[in-house]
Amino acid sequence: MTEDKSTEILKNAILLEKRGHAFYAKVAEQATGGAVRRFFELMAEEEVKHIRILSDQFKTYHEEKRFKPLPETGGRGFETAEAILSDDLKQQISAADYEAAAISAAMAMEQKAIEIYNGRSSEATDPNEKALYRWLADWEQQHLESLSEINNDITREIWHDNSFWPF
Repeated sequence: MTEDKSTEILKNAILLEKRGHAFYAKVAEQATGGAVRRFFELMAEEEVKHIRILSDQFKTYHEEKRFKPLPETGGRGFETAEAILSDDLKQQISAADYEAAAISAAMAMEQKAIEIYNGRSSEATDPNEKALYRWLADWEQQHLESLSEINNDITREIWHDNSFWPF
């Protein structure tokens, strides 16, 4: 028996979030700076929230062939961006090659999640399914924007430190 598209996407989304959690938790574990460790711990916690929401939706869909409306707290996005994007974090990441490389890898993961969630949101006919994937895409977009800001600051700092300006 083949799975329907909703089941397939839910399974893949849960797997994607679990991989993201494992990645962020490992980077946090190996981080050398406190601000970097806390940032990646928060990112790992965000992935756990996604896993919980998706797993709950999977259970409901599997049993009832419907999607539940998002919970009230489900509407909140990435709460940590402004609080965590500190100068200390950016300096600690730029000083550590491993963490800087992790930012690039994380950006690629978040972009992939956004593509999957946007794609399913546009294909879905169930309004709750559409809302779920739209919300997840928006949340992942916030993650990507935070990571991009860090990456851009690191790049500018490296260029400045190496006098690599095109003018």
